[in-house]
Parts: sequence; structure tokens; C-alpha cells
Amino acid sequence: MSVEDPVARPAPRTARGARTRARLLQAAEDVFATVGYPDASIVRITELAGVALGTFYVHFTGKKEIFDEVVLDLSRRVRQAMSEASSAAPDRLTAERDGFRAFFAFTAEHPALYRIIRQAEFVSPEVMRTHYDDICSGYAAGLEDAIGRGQIRDVDPVVAAWALMGAGELIGMRWVLWEQGGQIPEPVFEQLMLLIEGALAPTTTDEGEGT
Repeated sequence: MSVEDPVARPAPRTARGARTRARLLQAAEDVFATVGYPDASIVRITELAGVALGTFYVHFTGKKEIFDEVVLDLSRRVRQAMSEASSAAPDRLTAERDGFRAFFAFTAEHPALYRIIRQAEFVSPEVMRTHYDDICSGYAAGLEDAIGRGQIRDVDPVVAAWALMGAGELIGMRWVLWEQGGQIPEPVFEQLMLLIEGALAPTTTDEGEGT
């Protein structure tokens, strides 16, 4: 299913405009994560960003539009972090390890990811689905490629992607978001990797077919 990008306005044409827009997005991220969408206000966002109220409307039409863009911006950034961390991995299982570690690090640095995505289920469900679909699309493509190379066992890449995404999200919520330290304990990370490697590691038959 195709979902249109809800952000209708073009990107700022000047560096100054881009910086202002970035400040507004960061302020909105902080406000939505702290007080929630219902209690968030454009005035509060602009005050935190240090810009005039009228400047807000140069970049966004209202609260719903900036909320949608915050979701999409967080989604792009977490996907970029995972992709950059895993792109140089020599095989898929190593890529899984590098990608998950990057996800947990991003979550520790940006706990708003969880809080805002969960709000999106009610505020903007179509944008929430875009967030997950975009992650799944790239994830499943990588798994499918690894299956063809014989690096992981022959599984349905889409089902596997959703299952692994769910595991990462809940582990991150329990041991990163809910804990004061903000970093996933190494024993927990290794246990997760043990489960993932057990689920994905190729069997003898799979290895033979991939050669």
C-alpha cells in the first residue's frame, strides 16, 4: 500500500531556513515526547525553538503537520543509523549484530522515538505505518539477499523482518527506555544475538544451496 508523504511544503531554499526548520523539529520532538500531542502547543514549540510564532507557519501548516514530520524525521534517522552501522559487515549475522547495536544506541540517545511513535498510533496511524513499512522494506530486502548468498537459512524475509523488528523494539523498551542508565546491558544484548543467530544461522542444506 502506498502512503503519501503528509508534508506538503517544499524544503527551505536557504541554509538559514533549513536551520530554523531543524530547530522547530527538534523542539517539537522534545515537546511531543515530554507533554504528549494533546497538551503540546505551537506556542510552546516556537518558544523552545527560539523563533517567532509567525515563522512556524512559514514551515508548517499546524501541529498535526509538524508531528507527522517529526515521526518521519525520527524514522529516517534511525534507519540511517542502522544502515551506516551495518553496511560494512562481512556477512548478514554480523550485520544483524551491528544494526541492533546501532538501534539501541539511537534509542538511548533519542528516547522520544518510542514515545512519539506510540502517540502516532492514535494521532496519525498512516504515518506510523509508513515508519514501520519503511524499516521493514529495507530489512526484508537485506534478508532476502542474504538468503540468496547462503548466509542465513531460507525463511520468509518479510515475516522474519517483522519478527526481528518486534524483538528489537520490545528489548529496547524494557532495557533501554525503562532503565535509568539508558544503555542495553551487554548480557541482554548477547542473549538477543544468541536467539537471532539461532533463528537465522543457515543449516547444512541452506549452506549447500547457497554455494
